[in-house]
Amino acid sequence: MQFENIYIPYGCYWSSPFCKWQGNFQNLDPIPFAAEVARRAMQERDLSPEVFDGCCLGWTIPSRHSFYGGPWVAGLMGLERVPAAILSQACATGVRCITYSSQEIQTKSASTYLAITTDHCSNGPHIYYPRSDAQGGTGPHEDWVLDNFGYDPFAKKPMFVTAENVAKKAGIGREIQEEITVMRYQAYERALADGRAFQKRYMVAPLEVKDRKGRKVLSTVESDEGIFPTTAEGLRRLKPVMEGGSVTFGTQTFPADGNAGMVITTRERAKELSRDKAVEVQVVAHAQARVEKAHMPAANAPTVRLALERAGIGVADIKAMTSHTPFAVNDAYLSKELGIDLKDMNRYGCSLIWGHPQGPTGMRGVIELIEELAILGGGYGLFTGCAAGDSGAALIVKVDVS
Repeated sequence: MQFENIYIPYGCYWSSPFCKWQGNFQNLDPIPFAAEVARRAMQERDLSPEVFDGCCLGWTIPSRHSFYGGPWVAGLMGLERVPAAILSQACATGVRCITYSSQEIQTKSASTYLAITTDHCSNGPHIYYPRSDAQGGTGPHEDWVLDNFGYDPFAKKPMFVTAENVAKKAGIGREIQEEITVMRYQAYERALADGRAFQKRYMVAPLEVKDRKGRKVLSTVESDEGIFPTTAEGLRRLKPVMEGGSVTFGTQTFPADGNAGMVITTRERAKELSRDKAVEVQVVAHAQARVEKAHMPAANAPTVRLALERAGIGVADIKAMTSHTPFAVNDAYLSKELGIDLKDMNRYGCSLIWGHPQGPTGMRGVIELIEELAILGGGYGLFTGCAAGDSGAALIVKVDVS
């Protein structure tokens, strides 16, 4: 889809730090936590709840009271009379929320949207599905996080096998996967330079983690947690996940907890809300695609081609690019298919390094893309990411700096 007059007010977006699962965020209820971070971000950005007439919540892992998730998070943020949808599209949820909000603005169903994304991989729910006709009345069950990571009911394969399939088909060896992983870790260190100057452009921190009663501070989270120091030597020592394969635990991402938020509106309202009137951020185009079974990392290539076509531009017009990178194979394949230099992608790190809470992962990637373009003086930017079910999503934005 190509968009008209859809803008993101510069600076009116945010992300919590991401913490590796079973870390400092493990006992926080994800929806109230996302609302807490959003309230603070809105206050810091002088965003009144009265500005919004639309809201959506993106999540992929059920949590307590998530049946009411959209209206609940809206109420907790002070948007008590604003209707709110619930969206879920696996790893593409962040982009789906931005796209849904943009469609609502373009169709004039709302004028200013607040998109919230959150997920909590820690302490994933165990779900039992009653079935009275089963033997002894014992129904099936699943551990939502681990079982779904480990098995696609359509492709009948775990997710890491999709990376192995693409690596084998495209001739992507272990050496280039490890080279990309080291490259992305070094890029992430760039985001930490000068006292985390890049991340401080959008990240809400420090965050106090309190006990269930909200009285005692148990810990303070200053930045992403669970980042693995990465070296070529260390990666070479790891065994492949699958015997005879090329993907190791070092060249894939890890589950995490966190949240993110973004404002989407018209150009006129974006100018009013922007934290810097000299910077305009336009949502240009969105696309989705799906590839053959058990080839998830390959989905980014056709998705990007379609998004570029809808935007009326080519690869050469892209000034910055970020991606959701569950496997280093993703970036290797996309670079090979589209001729994009690996060094021109994810210049400040990516989900391969800072983890994968699913719902907010893509939204953080888009936020980092916007900030990189602002630093570069503007231009077209591309975000893409694959998602469970061998699908992919892409979003093209344009930043103008006057």
